[in-house]
This record gives sequence, structure tokens and C-alpha cells, in this order.
Amino acid sequence: MKIVKFLFLIFILLQTPIKVNSSENIKTSLEQGKKLIFIRHAYAPGSGDPTNFNIKNCATQRNLNQRGKDQAQKIKFFFQKNNVQVDHVVSSEWCRCKETASIVFADNYKTKSFLNSFYEERFSKNKDRQIMELKEYIKKWKGKKNLVLITHYVVISEMLNISTTSGEIVISDKNYNVIERLKISY
Repeated sequence: MKIVKFLFLIFILLQTPIKVNSSENIKTSLEQGKKLIFIRHAYAPGSGDPTNFNIKNCATQRNLNQRGKDQAQKIKFFFQKNNVQVDHVVSSEWCRCKETASIVFADNYKTKSFLNSFYEERFSKNKDRQIMELKEYIKKWKGKKNLVLITHYVVISEMLNISTTSGEIVISDKNYNVIERLKISY
């Protein structure tokens, strides 16, 4: 019986969304500025991309469903509630990243191919070049506020050596040291 109660408690804890104001450390880190804010795109069911993927046609890609759109709204709320100051918002060219960026930051973002996914074998040849270009972009960034990078699991994993969930916010310094993480429920 104790095992059942313990498992039930674990289940409840895993289902409880993390509150966007649960960490003063996050707010303090972002107020200081000069942070990298990696955001894994909001929830888009499935993994990888369809074989008919076309970067210019969202109908050929995995896209946010309603849960993903709701999650993006929660990310937007986090930025608004905490008055997070941002120099630039940069997104992958994939539609699920652009839609996340659009919901959170309206049209105040630009796309860069170095944030694109290289999960699929057909894109894996781009990995080294993309990571080099991303690191160069970050190195040249001299902003006093924060830099937001909306991208994919594989890019964040390669840059920060961590696993992320959909819609997760990861704050790091320019040396790619993870400072804080915030999981947003979907």
C-alpha cells in the first residue's frame, strides 16, 4: 500500500505544472542581463519531421497543436510577468519554432538557419557548420539585455549538453554554463 501511495505522489508531482514565478533566481538572473535564453519550441506532437518536409511549407512539418499554442502563451506570460528585457529574439526557420516565437514575441523576431534542427539524417550534415555559426553569432552579440534563441532539442543539447522538454526555457551565460531551467507545462 505504501508503494501505491508513493507512486501516486510521484505521479501527481510530475503532472503539476511549474509555476512561472517559482524561482526568484530566474528573475534575478534575467534582470542582470547578458544572458542567453534558449527556448525549445512549444509542444508539437511527434518527433522528427515527415519525409515530405519542406522548410517553406508548414503543412509538411510538425506544428504546434492547441496544447503547444497554450504552452507558448504560458511562455509569453512568463516574459511579460517578469518584465524580461530582451535585445534580440532569433528563431529556427522551422514552422514550430517560428510559431512559438510569433505567439511569445509577436513579430519581433528573425530567423537564422543555424538554429534549425539537424535531428534527421538528411540535415545532420549541417550540424558542425550550424553550431560554429551559432557560437560565432553569440560571440559577436554585445547586448546588455538578454538574447532569446528559439530552437530544437538537438541544438540545445549540443550547445549546453542537457536534455530539454517542449517549451522549456534554459538560461545560460555566454560561456554556455546553465544558470537556471524552467519547464512550462503543456
